[in-house]
Amino acid sequence: MKVNRRKLELAMARACMNSADLPAAAGLPRPTVQNAIVGKGVRPATLGRIAKALNVDPAELLEDW
Repeated sequence: MKVNRRKLELAMARACMNSADLPAAAGLPRPTVQNAIVGKGVRPATLGRIAKALNVDPAELLEDW
């Protein structure tokens, strides 16, 4: 699953988080979160944890088809 970088950054801004805060909030390793930020594919569970930490629906972070 590919995360849309702009959507992710917007959700991070709404949650007042930066790329250093998100890994701790999501309970994920920093490289995994960085992969999502740069647009590499992530597992559904990873997307779910990031979305939960940002208090958004996972679908809001996905790249448009």
